[in-house]
Amino acid sequence: MKQIIIDICSDGEVHVETKGFTGSECLESSQFVKDLLGSEVERELVPSFYMRNRELVRRHLPLCG
Repeated sequence: MKQIIIDICSDGEVHVETKGFTGSECLESSQFVKDLLGSEVERELVPSFYMRNRELVRRHLPLCG
């Protein structure tokens, strides 16, 4: 089940969490919150962001020359 969870702290800070989405659809689906509130201060992407069709996309970066 897809969910968008919005927490508003007592100091006015807003946290948005998405569940049940894969890939960039979480960003697209929660864009309306950013449009309403203004600029984004911080973004933390979870492993499901890097999944496509329920498979984790792995990227290997060369660490040594």
